[in-house]
Amino acid sequence: MTDLVTWAELGGSLAAIGGAAYARHAHPAAYWSTVGLPVSVVRLLVSYSSTMDACGLTVEPPRWRALAIKATTRREVRPVPPRRGLIRPTATGLRLRLRLAPGQEPADVAASAERLRHAWGVHAVYVRDVKPGVVELRLVGFDVLRKVRMPRRTEGSHLRVPVALREDATAFVRDYRAVPHELVLGATLSGKSMYLRNLLTALAAQPVVLVGIDCKRGVELAPFAPRLSALATDPEQAAVLLPVLVKEMEDRYDLIKARQGIAPGTPDELIASDIWGLPESERPAPLVLFIDEVAELFLVATRKEEERRDEMVTQLIRLAQLGRAAGIYLEVCGQRFGAELGKGATMLRAQLTGRVCHRVNDEASAKMALGDIAPEAVFAACAIASELPGLAVVGDTSGGWSRIRTPYLSLTDAAATCRDTAHLVPDVPALAPFRPYVPPVAVKGAGPVPTPRPVPE
Repeated sequence: MTDLVTWAELGGSLAAIGGAAYARHAHPAAYWSTVGLPVSVVRLLVSYSSTMDACGLTVEPPRWRALAIKATTRREVRPVPPRRGLIRPTATGLRLRLRLAPGQEPADVAASAERLRHAWGVHAVYVRDVKPGVVELRLVGFDVLRKVRMPRRTEGSHLRVPVALREDATAFVRDYRAVPHELVLGATLSGKSMYLRNLLTALAAQPVVLVGIDCKRGVELAPFAPRLSALATDPEQAAVLLPVLVKEMEDRYDLIKARQGIAPGTPDELIASDIWGLPESERPAPLVLFIDEVAELFLVATRKEEERRDEMVTQLIRLAQLGRAAGIYLEVCGQRFGAELGKGATMLRAQLTGRVCHRVNDEASAKMALGDIAPEAVFAACAIASELPGLAVVGDTSGGWSRIRTPYLSLTDAAATCRDTAHLVPDVPALAPFRPYVPPVAVKGAGPVPTPRPVPE
């Protein structure tokens, strides 16, 4: 009987271990909430002082404290670790704040992040500077980029939309007011189109003018036609559309100048240097220009095409240099974007503050996106595996960078969102001739609906 009980207990233990191992692989979030979180909390509480000492994050106590310890307990005075705040569990890890000792800086804690990760048995540790003398440790319990689940609470507002998940389990927010223009690079099937799809769909719910240039005959942006104010599907159409956008930018500058020329004695808050200083009744809607496969605008075969290319590049550079104050923003996508494309390519790239680099085919392509702003991020971009589409390295001209991954969004759902938000298309008379043709949708049970043909020019 005892042997039977022993074998039953052993079988139950093996089943529990196997179930935990399966849950950790297949359902990491559930495993973390039930097993990983309690174990990591216990490890942190038990080994906090010794771990900080091993990482070199302890300091000698104040002299008065050392004298008090010797006078009362006569035991050895040991270095003290940073003061720890409350441990706050999250759905993906832990958060706690540390008050640094005199002489310490956040870089000291960040340098020991890898050691802390191994000591406390978590997937990653990230350090954020909260205020002088206080840092926040964000412990991530599992690889959140393997199966992307966006946070329930994301800070979104006008021209500020969450589009991906960072490796520290926070949302990557695309803020056009802070980073006006962006370059998105990636090889075929790297997830570049998915990033563009999420971004465009998020902006579709806002009163923003969306303009597209898709030189792949519109196969990428045509499904979003109900929400687009203008769409060019080849270089010839783009050559006609870009001067109109430049003229729209100039008209907006004239509107700003008219507001600046008001009579003396007017309050300072009524003097504007960009469209955001204009009264809401006079302010034109912001405009976001999406360019897919930008290299198609640079490639030429004849002398006539070269002249057209030079004109388009000049207009793009003008939009990148001057468009921010007029509320015009660029989202440039492609597989490569280097000096080999021709005159003006490097100058245009220098105006694109934000950089998103998906999986690329060679190191040179990664350097085109990140080499001039964060050289160490180039190696992270080259290490992206083909089995993880949507994974990318994002950076900006401040030198900071991190890994992100875009959640999956089906083309059907994205197109449906654009159809539902078609009534939000702002009225821009200059772009009316470029509005894409949208055939009517057949109603279920009403029989086939004849599709009218567009009137040829």
